[in-house]
Amino acid sequence: MTCVVDEDDPFPVDDCLFAETFSQENLYSLVGHELRIRQVFGANLGVAAPVWEAALHLCRYFEEQRVELRGKRIIELGAGTGVVGILAARLGAAVTLTDLPLALPQLEANVSANMPSSGWPSLSPAVLPLSWGEDHMNFTSDWDLVLCADIIYLPQTYPLLVDTLTHLCKKGAVAYLSSKMRKEHGTPGFYEESLPSRFNVELVHRDDKQNINIYRASLRTDQ
Repeated sequence: MTCVVDEDDPFPVDDCLFAETFSQENLYSLVGHELRIRQVFGANLGVAAPVWEAALHLCRYFEEQRVELRGKRIIELGAGTGVVGILAARLGAAVTLTDLPLALPQLEANVSANMPSSGWPSLSPAVLPLSWGEDHMNFTSDWDLVLCADIIYLPQTYPLLVDTLTHLCKKGAVAYLSSKMRKEHGTPGFYEESLPSRFNVELVHRDDKQNINIYRASLRTDQ
């Protein structure tokens, strides 16, 4: 079966993203590591199923900018397939991958499939449910980095996400957010209004061809 995912619309009505369930495994070479990522397409997972290009951009940005991940305490929000967090764990970070409960089996399978033969250089990545604005207080604020890849597409979730990021970053964590800038879903407004209401926000990478931005954000000191 051939499936074409249109990144300009993460909610295609007639696309096979919401057809019968099937899986697809892809090999990604990132920062010198080969990751085997299984994507489970079907009505249940929806947008959590694919490896979105913004996630790959974030991985490449870390390599190009030589962002040090080894030894860092990292939490990823809306991890989906887990490609970003799994790469960070392969590079020596202590990683917690989070998403809604329905996405966790896919995450767990990809974590297991990508454990190095010599074992994880730090801790085995943790996989936990996190619903923004609801149970974020169950998580510590003791992080170095918070990673978000293509999770800005539902305007009704934006205040919940900002609340969650505020809690996770209140002890000094830096957030990296990589997004396809979908005007129809209000993505630019999140970075121009919602996030700056509590964070200092800096655009650190722009891909005009694919319309993908990467931002670095830190909690404002007056929060």
